[in-house]
Amino acid sequence: MKWTLTASACAAAALMTVACSTQAPHATAPAGHAAHSPHWSYDGPTSALHWAELEPGFQTCGIGQEQSPINIETSRVTASPDARPLGFGYTPSEGSVVNNGHTIQVDLAQAGSLVLDDGAYGLVQFHFHTPSEEQIDGQSYPLVAHLVHRNEQGRLAVVAVLFKLGQENAALKPVFAKLPTDVDGRRALTAPLDVTALLPATRAHYAFAGSLTTPPCSEGVRWHVLKTPVEISPAQLAAFKAIYTMNARPVQPLNGRAVRLVP
Repeated sequence: MKWTLTASACAAAALMTVACSTQAPHATAPAGHAAHSPHWSYDGPTSALHWAELEPGFQTCGIGQEQSPINIETSRVTASPDARPLGFGYTPSEGSVVNNGHTIQVDLAQAGSLVLDDGAYGLVQFHFHTPSEEQIDGQSYPLVAHLVHRNEQGRLAVVAVLFKLGQENAALKPVFAKLPTDVDGRRALTAPLDVTALLPATRAHYAFAGSLTTPPCSEGVRWHVLKTPVEISPAQLAAFKAIYTMNARPVQPLNGRAVRLVP
């Protein structure tokens, strides 16, 4: 499958796990497909330590100044009590669960939007990393879901939902029942999914400017890490780790960026 992309939508396509080339106006099949070159991974000579070396279009992974993920030091966070809270307006949507070669991703059709101070961002997909790419005071969580949103101008906003071990997560049951083990495997959800059920009851979050956490590591992404984790059972975590044992980029330097705590 090919996507025709404008320059402004290039970063958005990368977060939707299609490769964005600086040499051509098209993106190819989902990441992990045999047609993709160069290959990148989370270990060995193509790991995150080497992404910037793999092709010129990945140089931002090494030289960018607002890279994600980060370690959020709560003692240095700035409280923003008057900031606008996240405006979640998700709706039940048909979707499919995809193994794209780097993670398990849920592609959504018409899933509603997130309203920020500059307008609405449509929810496009969400995917998982283990352990959580984001750290809180130097500690990772067992799993994180990145909810990816895009506005009409092609700008991206990501909401990170952290998972701790506990009870079975009912909202994830229909997703984890469809986990494809083969790269490029895709399985349709049997019923519309309302992503609102994935969110914690308390929506306080850490907000900061960042980047894609995968090549090409494009910057200009608005990040919102929900402060309160939700639960996932050991069995659910094991099901994901049976496919991806580790798929988290190391935390990146903050480089003077402000991190705000928004109620």
